[in-house]
Amino acid sequence: MIARRNFLAAGVSLAFAQRALAGEGSRLSFRGSLEQGGLVIGRAVPGAKVTVGDRPVLVSPDGVFAFGFSYDCAKPVRVAAQFADGTGEASDVTALVRQYEVQTINGLPEKLVTPPEEDLQRIRREEGLVRDARLRETEGTGFAEPFDWPFPGIISSVYGSQRVLNGKPSAPHLGVDIAAPEGTPIHAPTGGVVSLVGDFLLEGGITLLDHGHGVSTCYLHQSRRDVAVGDKVSRGDVIGLVGKTGRATGPHTHWGLAWFQVKLDPSRSTRTPEPPRA
Repeated sequence: MIARRNFLAAGVSLAFAQRALAGEGSRLSFRGSLEQGGLVIGRAVPGAKVTVGDRPVLVSPDGVFAFGFSYDCAKPVRVAAQFADGTGEASDVTALVRQYEVQTINGLPEKLVTPPEEDLQRIRREEGLVRDARLRETEGTGFAEPFDWPFPGIISSVYGSQRVLNGKPSAPHLGVDIAAPEGTPIHAPTGGVVSLVGDFLLEGGITLLDHGHGVSTCYLHQSRRDVAVGDKVSRGDVIGLVGKTGRATGPHTHWGLAWFQVKLDPSRSTRTPEPPRA
C-alpha cells in the first residue's frame, strides 16, 4: 500500500493538469500530466500538422493530439505545428521531475525472476505482440478525456518504483497495481478498441485497449477476459476480471498506459487521485 503522501502528490498533479500551457496569442496549448510519466493532451488550430520531436503525430479534425513523457525524461520536448495559412509555431515542453520509490517483493518463484532460456523465448515473443499492438495510430479520441479508474481497490504498487525481486534489482515498475478480490470486474476507463487479448507467461491474462492517436492501456493478471480483438468498448464496459495469473503474488491488476512504446502513469490521467474503495 502506498503512503498518503503519494495520494496527495497525485492530487497536486491532477490540479496542475487542469491548467493549459499557452502563451498569449499562441495557437498551441497543452494540458494533462505535465511531468515525467505523464500523458499530455495538445491542441492546435484545426488543420495543423504537428510533430513531437522528429515524429509527425495524428491531429484530430478539431486540433487535438497526444504525446507522453518517459518516466526519466530530462530534456524539453519540442512540439512544432505548421498551420494551413503557411505559418508555424513551436514550443519546448518540459516535464516536471518526480521522485520515485523503491519496492521490495519477495516470495516470487525463481523462474519468474530469472526465467530459463525456453521461457525467455516465449517472453520475447509475447513482448513482440504487445509492441506490435502499441504501434497502432488510429483516429479514436477516447484518450482526450480524463480516465476512470478501472475498478475499486487499493493501490499496491505505484508507477516508476524501482523493483527489487527476491533481492535482485530489476527494471522500474511502469504501471499501477490495484489490489482487489479475485473476480472483481475490470471496466474500460474510456472509449477504445480492443487491440490484443492473450494469456502470457509473465502478464497472465492480458488485454490492451487502443484509445486513439497511439494511446493505449493494458490490464494484466486477469482471471478472465470478456472481450475479443476488434471489439469496440465504451467507458465503463466490463472487459475482464481481476486475477493473479502470470507473475503475481496475489489478486490484482497491473494497469498500464502507453503512448506508442513510451510507458506512462495512468494514475496521473484519472478524474480522481486514487481509485474508489469497494
